[in-house]
Amino acid sequence: MANNASYDVVVVGTGPGGYETAIRATQLGFKTAVIEKNKLGGVCLNIGCIPTKALLKSAELMAYANHFADYGLTLDGTVSPDFPKVIARSRGVANKMNKGVQFLMKKNKIDVIFGHAKLLGGGKIDVQPSENMDGETIGEAQTVEAKHIILATGARAREIPPLPIDGEKIIDYKAAMLQTTPPGRLVIAGAGAIGVEFAYFYHHMGAEVTIIELLDRIVPIEDKDVSRELARSFKKTGIKVMTSASVQGVDTSGDVLKVTVKTKKGEEEIECDQVLSAVGVVGNVENLGLEDLGIETDRGSIVTDEFGRTNVEGVYAIGDVAGPPWLAHKASHEGIICVEKIAGHNVRPLNKNNIPGCTYCQPQIASVGYTEEKAKEAGFEVKVGKFPFTASGKASASGHNEGFVKVIYDAQYGEFLGCHVIGHDATELIAEAVTARELETTYHEILEAVHPHPTLSEAVMEATRAAIGESINI
Repeated sequence: MANNASYDVVVVGTGPGGYETAIRATQLGFKTAVIEKNKLGGVCLNIGCIPTKALLKSAELMAYANHFADYGLTLDGTVSPDFPKVIARSRGVANKMNKGVQFLMKKNKIDVIFGHAKLLGGGKIDVQPSENMDGETIGEAQTVEAKHIILATGARAREIPPLPIDGEKIIDYKAAMLQTTPPGRLVIAGAGAIGVEFAYFYHHMGAEVTIIELLDRIVPIEDKDVSRELARSFKKTGIKVMTSASVQGVDTSGDVLKVTVKTKKGEEEIECDQVLSAVGVVGNVENLGLEDLGIETDRGSIVTDEFGRTNVEGVYAIGDVAGPPWLAHKASHEGIICVEKIAGHNVRPLNKNNIPGCTYCQPQIASVGYTEEKAKEAGFEVKVGKFPFTASGKASASGHNEGFVKVIYDAQYGEFLGCHVIGHDATELIAEAVTARELETTYHEILEAVHPHPTLSEAVMEATRAAIGESINI
């Protein structure tokens, strides 16, 4: 790559938000390049959402193996996890996806520039060699110019004083995903999506797991009924759940770690072999030259308008680095809106209240829109319906009948305010609610749409019937 290469659009970072934005830019006729300091695909494809789903599948199969008799099957011998092979399979999935992004860049004639990017102003970007996750030095020193620079640099695990991450005794999600020896006893600080997914994974890999949450319930951004159901399921399977509790510190001086936890009853000490810090993420805003250009940031995120524009002309930010929700699909949608706006298209801003959230432990969680509590706080008079999977023929036949679908409608006009699902394959059901809300659907249309039988998707219709007092199957 020659120095001073010039482009219409340069995207810094190649997670789902970054590489999909770059592809859309080329479709719009822009000469486009991406700059990546690690591996194509970013955190999501390499050490995030994709490889974690591979790990969780292994955990799910372990759970199945322990219940073969429930399906009328006899298994001679025992099934036990080969942990290094579980990790190796996950890495294989990630590497395959990485190659897929390489192919997409080539197919769409997008220049790939490896190295660390720093904004110089005036559309110039300084690129210096960087070190990727495999310890390899990649890229070469050069200067790149662009009319439009889109920052998609993502986020990393937040570190707090009581939990200084050392990568061995106190770890973040990256180490939790890559280590080839599981701990015998694991304490997880934080019960958001990352915390509960790793709790489920390590529990089924044989670890004794304790999950600690500062707030009064796990998965605290979800509807309260969903939080209660997941806590019940976790406790039933043997995962210890502590809420309204906080880690005060960890004594790492011995072979056995001693975690001091503050609870409503006072302090207690938990012994374990490893602690996973899952207390949130913070945007990668450092060493990008933001301060020199006067680009505004707030609490670890770049401040943008509804189309990704920063306060400096020609510089944009999308995805995790632009603030919550920290979701790959949100990043991709933001990036496409951003570059289409640059192209002069008449685009609508992203409705952040219609971005689905998904958590992939078992039972899975998927939600969109208002919780019941938030809908009431917003002034809506609500109709709420719930359909348990114990009443679903498909769920019972598959052996996964825990959980429910909960729907919230505006009582006055019938507007679909929110949908909350906990159960097996919940993440595959939520798109119906997202689409319905985008189309400003009411409960009338949900009931008039014929849902196939037997399927889990019927539960959305059945919950809707329950909301208006017309239940049939419960």
